[in-house]
Amino acid sequence: MADFNESVVLDAIRRHADGLSRVELARATGLSPQTVSNITRRLMDQGVAREAGKLNTGSGKPRTLLQIVPTSRYALGVHLDPAVITTVLVDLLGTVVAQQSRRTPSGGDTDRIAAGMAASVSALVAESGAGADRVLGLGIAAPGPIDAAAGWVVDPPELPGWGRYPLRDRLSEATGFPALLDKDVTAAVVAERWAGAASDSRNLVFFYLGTGSGMGLVVEDTVLRGASGNAGEVGGLGAGFSVRTLVDEAIALGVLGTEYTVLDPADAQGGLERLAELAGAGDRRAAGLIDRLAVRIGRGVCATATLLDADRVVFGGPVWQLLGSRLLATIEPMVASSPFVRPAHRTTVASTTLGENVAAIGAASLVLDSALSAQPRTLLLG
Repeated sequence: MADFNESVVLDAIRRHADGLSRVELARATGLSPQTVSNITRRLMDQGVAREAGKLNTGSGKPRTLLQIVPTSRYALGVHLDPAVITTVLVDLLGTVVAQQSRRTPSGGDTDRIAAGMAASVSALVAESGAGADRVLGLGIAAPGPIDAAAGWVVDPPELPGWGRYPLRDRLSEATGFPALLDKDVTAAVVAERWAGAASDSRNLVFFYLGTGSGMGLVVEDTVLRGASGNAGEVGGLGAGFSVRTLVDEAIALGVLGTEYTVLDPADAQGGLERLAELAGAGDRRAAGLIDRLAVRIGRGVCATATLLDADRVVFGGPVWQLLGSRLLATIEPMVASSPFVRPAHRTTVASTTLGENVAAIGAASLVLDSALSAQPRTLLLG
């Protein structure tokens, strides 16, 4: 899979659900027909690709279509969120075949939490029947900041007691799988490009709204990670996007009772559900809180989309799943009427199709992207 041309061909096949013929592959990749023929034969020998029917072009003999075999390989993903830890197993197309979630333990016993994550990973593989030999690796999505090169989480604000922790290497050692670590918002945007509705977008902003928030960024088909892997932090806007801040504000205004006070990140779920319920029932104060949050998000997204010249903005995350329909009603017209975004091109706005576990799916997609996508850096010498 490390061969660049092989990855180019495989990537072209997976992007066409109906399949591509060898002639079409040669045209799409710029490779010679002989090279394409050799590569597709290897892919079929590995069980990664298969012949799937004929394409009648109207002249000459029908062409044989090639498709990915989704269940030939798998990838694991685990999302460490301050509220919940989610583990998924996905096939080559990014489709979830098994998953489990559990509340994130409090107390900051990092070794115990990491051991629990590793046990969940191993159990998921065993219960799925996928076979460890067909798993390409383990992706880990964590809240920032991180040290991507070293594989460390670095004192995440909503995970007290973690400090600097070598999560990537600990999980790799405990599970036996090669592992990758990335920020949760970066993982989410990789998921959206691999398995979501934005697979054809080369310039994309993904706004993630969970316990925390941030943006995953793609420019000219390249995911932006920054010098340390921490691109996409919303900086000074972060407090305004905090789940804890939103619930605290609702309590201070009397919209929610003190029983909804957030002592632990997982506690916010009940308050958010109640806030969404009140807004849906016509409570003006609850609706106002959500609408003001939408305006803050909309301003940040418009500025980012303008800066990056993005043609698509996608939203997702656990909190987005709860409040998204109301938030989008405010944000979409803000983007459409932005004086900076509008003149040059249309910028589409949508919610993710991957559900609340988009970051966990993204963690697994990190593995798929690394193993199966064409990586230009592999052509560099030295």
